[in-house]
Amino acid sequence: MEQIIKHFTDDDLYKFTMCCAVIDNYPRAMVKYSFIDRDNTVYPEGFAAEVSAQIAMLENLSITDSEIAFMRRRCSYIPDWFYTFLKGFRYDRRWATVSQDAEGHLRIDIEGVWSNTILLEVKILSIVSELYYIMTGEACKLDYESHYRNSFDKASRLIGAGCVFSDMGTRRRASFRAQDTAVRAMAECCRAADGPGRFAGTSNVWLAMKYDLVPVGTMAHEIVCALAGMYGPQMANYLAMKMWSQTYRGALGTFLYDTYGWRIFSLNFSEDYANMFRGLRVDSGDNYEELMKIVARYRSLGIDPRGKQVVFSNGLDTEAAIEIQRFAADMCQPSFGIGTHFTNDFRGVKPMNIVIKLFAVKITELWPFYNDTCKLSEESGKHSGDPEVVARFLEALHLPG
Repeated sequence: MEQIIKHFTDDDLYKFTMCCAVIDNYPRAMVKYSFIDRDNTVYPEGFAAEVSAQIAMLENLSITDSEIAFMRRRCSYIPDWFYTFLKGFRYDRRWATVSQDAEGHLRIDIEGVWSNTILLEVKILSIVSELYYIMTGEACKLDYESHYRNSFDKASRLIGAGCVFSDMGTRRRASFRAQDTAVRAMAECCRAADGPGRFAGTSNVWLAMKYDLVPVGTMAHEIVCALAGMYGPQMANYLAMKMWSQTYRGALGTFLYDTYGWRIFSLNFSEDYANMFRGLRVDSGDNYEELMKIVARYRSLGIDPRGKQVVFSNGLDTEAAIEIQRFAADMCQPSFGIGTHFTNDFRGVKPMNIVIKLFAVKITELWPFYNDTCKLSEESGKHSGDPEVVARFLEALHLPG
């Protein structure tokens, strides 16, 4: 099988920014992740072996001087020492274990030093998604000429509606070519379009370099989940904001708040951090209800929400983004991170519903045990982790089961 991931920075920016913050704050922490298929997909026979082979191929990747030069130019907030780390970084197949059960369900377990294993998630999800379509024969249904036209049309409509939007579709793309095609179409549309909106860039660093776009992204839930495992969920958001601000000094100031729901986050979201962070990202719940909570919180702190960015990234498509733009434009600075709708929208092909979540952490390798953690959200269907751990966290946060 041909190698699927061919470039070190064929990855989302947030994995690099989080990796840097982890080294800066918790360099000896260790973690465990698990793969979750929300559709309980039955994979073809031999699929686990092919995934393992693709993970082994990651060992021949190394960051190039041109990739470093691009990130230095476009990501000035990343400290220079981090590129020395990346220059020497090599993947190790021993960090991940892949298997299938008798019915064909896939299991992937990841364990190791947090600053190493954090760079596996997006690449493994991209491998699983693209490999699935190859091994089931569905890759032949991917019409890339139509995909270019559809992507151009989506961008045109979003720009015309005044939306500021970015591609965040690396993890569940139909293929590398699918994401490349979509990003190229949207970049070309943005250069040609005459409208109030704009294509802000892509989360994929390599594609941002290829098309000279801005790499976009900040953080993911795993930062808050890890800190909740170490210290408890009540103050995990506060500790994550403190950690982030210590590394980035106010840059990359969009905080993903929904790891344990709005209530506990709002109690942690003090005036100093509300002023420091540029805005918040909505990734679960009802987009309109979440926006009104955000607006109310800013106003309660004496902050005009119209000067704050709210990034919507909760399973959006073009129409949903346009409707939110119309509703939110006078309340905040809305923007949109759109994933699967951009990179896996083909006739006759069902996008995968797969994630990798951190579920255990220890602050140093010297600890003889891990601490359990989980992810909650504004939607109970998006809770992930051991049910007993989820129940314990819900109780600690005084949330309904």
